[in-house]
Amino acid sequence: MSLPYDVSTDVGKLRLAIGDTISADFKFSDEELTYFLSENSGNTNLAGAAALEAWAASYGQNAASENLGDYAYTQKIIENLLALAKRLRDYETSLPAGAAAEVANTDFAARDIIHNRYLRTG
Repeated sequence: MSLPYDVSTDVGKLRLAIGDTISADFKFSDEELTYFLSENSGNTNLAGAAALEAWAASYGQNAASENLGDYAYTQKIIENLLALAKRLRDYETSLPAGAAAEVANTDFAARDIIHNRYLRTG
C-alpha cells in the first residue's frame, strides 16, 4: 500500500507523528510543517508538539459542546491534541542529553550528569 506522503523525509515523519496522514484532508502543508521543523531545530517531536498546539488553536473558535433538543455532545478534540503535544514534549525532555548514555569517568562528568538530570526533571 502506497502512502500519500513520504515517511523517509522529516516532513513525512512529522505527518505520521501528529496524525495528519489523509492526503485529501491534510491540516498542514509541507511548507508549514517545514516551518515547525526549522523553528525546533529539526526535532520532529518538538515540531510535532508545536504543530498539534497550532491545530488545537484552530478549534478554539468552535463551541466545545452543544445541545440540540434532547441531543447533546461534547468534543474533546482540543484536549486530545494538547494531550498528544504534551506526550511528545515529555518524551523529548526525558531523553538523555544528546540521546546518548552519559558516562561519569571524571568528577566533572559526574557533576555534569547530575546537572543535566536536574535540567531535564526540574
